[in-house]
Amino acid sequence: MRKTAVYKYVAGLLCFGAIVSGCEKDYLDVDPTDRVSDAAILTDSVLFEAYVVNRYLGAKVIGNEGDAYQPGFGRGFEYAMWSSITDESIYNNDDNSWLVQQGQLSPENLGMAGAVWSRSYRSIREVNYALTHIEELEMSTERTERLRAELRFIRAFRYHDIIRNYGKAVLIGDRVSSLDDDLTDPFWFDRRPIAECMAYVLGELEEIAPGLPLNNSGEYPEGRATRGAALALKSRLALYAASPLYNDGAGDSQKWAAAAQAASEVMDLGIYSLYPDYQELFTAESSNGEYIFARFYNLNARHLALEIANGPNGYGGWGGNIPLQNLVDDYEMEDGTAFSWDNPEHAEAPYENRDPRFYATILYNGASYRGRSVETFVPGGRDSQEGNDNWNTSKSGYYLNKFIREDLPIINPWDVAGVQNWIYFRYGEILLNYAEAQNEAVGPDESVYSAVNAIRNRPGVEMPALPEGLSQSEMRERIRHERRIELAFEEHRFYDVRRWMIADETENEPAYGITITKNTDGSLEYERKTALEGKSFSEQHYWLPIPRTEILASDNQLEQNPFY
Repeated sequence: MRKTAVYKYVAGLLCFGAIVSGCEKDYLDVDPTDRVSDAAILTDSVLFEAYVVNRYLGAKVIGNEGDAYQPGFGRGFEYAMWSSITDESIYNNDDNSWLVQQGQLSPENLGMAGAVWSRSYRSIREVNYALTHIEELEMSTERTERLRAELRFIRAFRYHDIIRNYGKAVLIGDRVSSLDDDLTDPFWFDRRPIAECMAYVLGELEEIAPGLPLNNSGEYPEGRATRGAALALKSRLALYAASPLYNDGAGDSQKWAAAAQAASEVMDLGIYSLYPDYQELFTAESSNGEYIFARFYNLNARHLALEIANGPNGYGGWGGNIPLQNLVDDYEMEDGTAFSWDNPEHAEAPYENRDPRFYATILYNGASYRGRSVETFVPGGRDSQEGNDNWNTSKSGYYLNKFIREDLPIINPWDVAGVQNWIYFRYGEILLNYAEAQNEAVGPDESVYSAVNAIRNRPGVEMPALPEGLSQSEMRERIRHERRIELAFEEHRFYDVRRWMIADETENEPAYGITITKNTDGSLEYERKTALEGKSFSEQHYWLPIPRTEILASDNQLEQNPFY
């Protein structure tokens, strides 16, 4: 059967549109629908459920945001990924990312980060519309409650996006604005304290989790909220709520304990496990035991073709999200020791004997790829500026390997590639959430070691266990390092360095790359270079500015973030 979903678009928090358009997706079976009215949605339970399911998507608001071709629940595989406004990578050809890297964010221009506020509140209003009218539909109590819980999960996810990007949020409850409302009412623009916002969203997730199924199956296929998804979102938010950024620069021991408990609730479900192949985890088309909540793609709903968008220029790729030397240097040696350019053995062969996750994540000079070795050296390297399509040459000397599949084409990938799934929550994150929170709450007990070592020891990675006897501060640094490596390019680094309040250090480091010179005798020389000039971070950048258009639309009632 043809699988179709229904999109409902509205003009934002304070406007309403009555048109619903159809678009093919992979996780809902309904009759094909082109255009339907609000009245039809509210009298047809199948159309209403289609409306609910499509709240897992988001309108494409700006430029390439919205997952290029198909609107995504969050961002996912856009041209410039969220990693490219951190010290993980830069986007080779800008795509409105450089102004963020260079500290030029302003309420008038947020670059690639400009859609979060409007997309989130648009979705919240759409959810509230459905919650307001759900009792009008003739459905079983069980189905009604399931859909209600899904809607509240989606709303919680949107609030999580607002809180982690802007801090204080406008909490509008279940209200749905209309043109008959007094839109000068301060209610619509009252940004509440962060603690209140966190308490509201965490409370929502705690309430709805029991009403969601453990697994999606039958008429509720993959891609829809489960109990684990709600608890995973609760775990992430609880971790943020305990972190220094959310507590005036200091962690909160009681909140850390609550965050550890929240992660434990996911672990205690007993249905998730670490996938034994780190690289395949991100390239498989099907689900696996590490997935908790993901966006699934199929042949009728592809995303951006990652292989051409991020591939080396010598293969016909565009460079895309290119890893920085800053990240490359942080991958340990396979024996668990730190890599150092001051170590002659390391400096002579910097890409040998590294953490296996390095090879699964980074394409480097000499890496085996599509039948030959990557050549970023000069002179003559086929993937250097002296190779083909040199305008797409990596500015850092590296290319992305995470998420990339060699069985999908680089040349002419259209209607063929773009079928990888984007994982929003996975079990590896939960283990690291638990380890961090538990260490902050009580110190590095056995359970902390167990969680981190499980990540390091998974089959195919098999890094040495952490040394015994670490202090709390030493374990803190180890856990932060593990998050950097394990979760690279998965949209965590941007928020991690901010919530830890170390972004003024990490994001003021130059964006480094490497120049590799091949001598006539075949030996290689390595010289660090700056891949993007002007990298800068200031105090105000701990939060995004609220777009000026939103401030003006509120008649200046909406409070702007500090220093903007």
